[in-house]
Amino acid sequence: MAQVVVSGSIVTARSKPDGASTRVLKEGGLCRPLVVSVPSFGRHHRCRSIVVSRVTDTTSTTRTVNGSVKSEGVVRDAIAEPRAVVPPSNTGFMSVGAVITIVRKQRPSRDEQMTNAVDVFSDLTGSKVFLQLVSVEKDGTAIGVGKRSKESFIKDWAQKATVQADKVQYTAEFNISRDFGEPGAILIRNTHQAELYLESIALQLPSGTVYFPCHSYIAASIHDPKPRVFFSNKVYMPWETPDGLKDLRKQELDTLRGNGKGERKSWDRIYDYAVYNDLGDPDKKFDLSRPILGGKEFPYPRRVRTGRDPCKSDPTREVKIVNGEAVYVPRDESFEPIKQTNFAANSLRGLVHKVVPAIRDYFNLTPGEFDSLKDIEQLYQEGLEMGTDTGENPLPDFVKGLGSGRKETPDQTRERNRVLDGLPIPDYYREIVRSTTTPTSLLKYPLPRILSKDRSAWMRDDEFARQALAGVNPLVISCVEEFPLRSTLSPEEYGPQESAIKPEHIESQLEGLTVAQAMEAKRLFIVDYHDVFMPFVKRINELEGRKIYATRTLFFLHHDGVLKPVAIELSLPPPAPDSSGSKRVFTPGKDATSFWLWQLAKLHYCAADSGYHQLVSHWLRTHASTEPYIIATYRQLSALHPIAKLLHPHLRYTMEINAAARQNLVGAGGVIENTFTPGRYAMEMSSAVYDLSWRFDKESLPEDLIRRGMAVRDADAPHGLRLRIEDYPYAADGLLVWDSIEQWVRNYVSLYYPDSQTVLRDVELQQWWTEIRTKGHADKKDEPWWPKLDSPQNLVKILSTMIWIASGHHAAVNFGQYDYSGFVPNQPCLARRLVPEPGDPEFQCLLRNPQKVMLDTLPGQEQSTVVMMVVESLSTHSPDEEYLGYNGMHTNWTSDGRAVKAFKAFSARLAEVDKKICERNADLTLKHRTGAGTLPYQLLLQKSGPGITMRGIPNSISI
Repeated sequence: MAQVVVSGSIVTARSKPDGASTRVLKEGGLCRPLVVSVPSFGRHHRCRSIVVSRVTDTTSTTRTVNGSVKSEGVVRDAIAEPRAVVPPSNTGFMSVGAVITIVRKQRPSRDEQMTNAVDVFSDLTGSKVFLQLVSVEKDGTAIGVGKRSKESFIKDWAQKATVQADKVQYTAEFNISRDFGEPGAILIRNTHQAELYLESIALQLPSGTVYFPCHSYIAASIHDPKPRVFFSNKVYMPWETPDGLKDLRKQELDTLRGNGKGERKSWDRIYDYAVYNDLGDPDKKFDLSRPILGGKEFPYPRRVRTGRDPCKSDPTREVKIVNGEAVYVPRDESFEPIKQTNFAANSLRGLVHKVVPAIRDYFNLTPGEFDSLKDIEQLYQEGLEMGTDTGENPLPDFVKGLGSGRKETPDQTRERNRVLDGLPIPDYYREIVRSTTTPTSLLKYPLPRILSKDRSAWMRDDEFARQALAGVNPLVISCVEEFPLRSTLSPEEYGPQESAIKPEHIESQLEGLTVAQAMEAKRLFIVDYHDVFMPFVKRINELEGRKIYATRTLFFLHHDGVLKPVAIELSLPPPAPDSSGSKRVFTPGKDATSFWLWQLAKLHYCAADSGYHQLVSHWLRTHASTEPYIIATYRQLSALHPIAKLLHPHLRYTMEINAAARQNLVGAGGVIENTFTPGRYAMEMSSAVYDLSWRFDKESLPEDLIRRGMAVRDADAPHGLRLRIEDYPYAADGLLVWDSIEQWVRNYVSLYYPDSQTVLRDVELQQWWTEIRTKGHADKKDEPWWPKLDSPQNLVKILSTMIWIASGHHAAVNFGQYDYSGFVPNQPCLARRLVPEPGDPEFQCLLRNPQKVMLDTLPGQEQSTVVMMVVESLSTHSPDEEYLGYNGMHTNWTSDGRAVKAFKAFSARLAEVDKKICERNADLTLKHRTGAGTLPYQLLLQKSGPGITMRGIPNSISI
């Protein structure tokens, strides 16, 4: 081992003999002077950990990360007895030590390695990372300007160049006067060539440690010459801002707002609004042109402005980013270095299919069709067959090994690397594939849980209905309030408004009740997609390989508490105005033919449900609607503001995910258009839903349940609500989580807003809410239903709704995707054929081979496997995920002990919620969550390990 002197404790960077590594995450970063020992067996050996000795008041646990062991964290103060160094002579000055925690990139590219080496040399010659303290006390007579120390710098950058760890702690020292006052901010200039990721700074004064949570990229000063400002973890209401920090509070907000002009650079941190005018690519191809979302014609939430050049063929639209080039988001909204590596690893399987068109010459891919259900099940046992040799274009040896499970030979590895070097993919993906010695895993799929207990569960009617309450999209089912069912669409354009479902279709299945009696007893429920899809059906059915109906599905709640489907209506628009459209009603089959027709009707319902889930329940209601909250928060709430502190964990990574989605998923020619029912009309359809039904005041869980008739207010019931279906897993568990969030927010808000006058007085807060309504959701700005921000109670409701959407709501609709949609027949992304009608040639095919008709209706092999890859990635928890009620990396997020105490109580409540959910999942009377072949409902359990677990609530929309 080689030692590097840093400054009094021992820090050892060590590697395990098997190549795995241990990472200890240290929050706060302040240590005594210490010695760093690094392996002496080669400069390029990479160790992922620094283990600090003599750390007090700490705990840690470990878990596996991509084959390595990762510490769950050294919690509280991961600091080795911090102390200040005070000169012995009474000179009027004192020396104050600081420890700066930098997160390093795990897989730097060759160019980055070269730049880092240059930075080490330049650091020795004076081009350093400079720091300057700012006091909370004003500087003489200057208004709003704090005292400032002389600039110091990171002292040991070059000495620690060979420490290969995820996080490295550096030291600095400040010389300040004894009357300097309390440091409230630190200014930083990075004169290196490379940006750095600063996690935290811990400063030790004689009075104790002052923490500066940063979690930020620091651009090189050649790109951004203005010093960066970081405030301590104290909070101040706008009118309480110390004189020394007033100018910095204003300047930082001005920087984040920008001036609304010019193209954003990758290092910018500017938050501004724009419409969705970047979804299409009209310069490339006319059929890739898409409507602009945001405005009178197509209302939509706003996204972050990038300022990219306009298209040549249409200057109202932004030019499309070329594949592989990053889409701008404010720099601190990008993934942190560790998260970036984990995200790349989780996305690897999706990458294989994404680049298939570019590597056909190597793979000779012929996706074909599934010939039987067994072909689909083999994907989880053997992987996808990628093709066979042809004399004209032989497959590389490493491709022949895909699915074999055999370890590569050295010759196969060299061949694989040669192929990889020619692929148009980012370097970090290339390196991950290059490091894989058994490429089988790239194309072999894990077994979805829907198949884990009962491989035929997906065909059962009770499971079909159960998933409307506990599946991937339990947010649509509603209580039937009128019968016959009626549409609100124009009868001249879309045919008769009255549904074709008649009492005689369903009354034999209602346990002796009439329809009126079933409605009176609140036992009749519906998932109604008729009015959502009908305006798009004709256009969608004109697309190649897509057939869709406007669907209605009725369910009945049996006396034993089990929900079952009783009828499905499939409707087509009339061929001409004023003519009647086609409305077909299907009921559970009593003979072989009606059984298969019923199965096809269920398939079409699921295809519609799948598209609605992705576009509305998932994308629109979480990702798209949350982005304006993020923009407004950083534009209007200072980092010193208590509400900014509260919201920060729930806003992280969402803009990065959304930018990637606009580029690869929801944009023209993306995964959603290519593989889901609505095709090129997908985003236009989500705009229509936003226009007709999105309301902020109905986005909280209780209000959403009441709106759908799934709950009524009842002061004597738990949560003040009585559920129409007691065994409604999403609602029952969700209300436990919602109440915990609301109580936490109420306790936190009460610390800073004792009365309505305080809320009204807060200029930053009022501007924040005004901007969300008038700019972020500008197309809804005049709606009367927006809550008024005039009391602590309304502030609690607003904040609880935002946090619920980013955490519990998103977890419920996201992390079960692979286990339900990963088996294509259970939740098909689209349908390719209409249901055969008697007299048609296709009906004779149904009589001869019904399974083949079903397989021909399901998406083909290529579409199915792409969706499987995508939902596998979306359902995967990152190893460094931060979960609701856990501090994660943000242990020193506030200095307010009252807030810390309230947060611990929140975490304890969520632990009790977990116990209650586990008890429910063991209760055999709750048949929608337990029983033979039934999956327990775990999506709203608090925490998860890495991977596909079907549980866990991340703090934010981070995937």
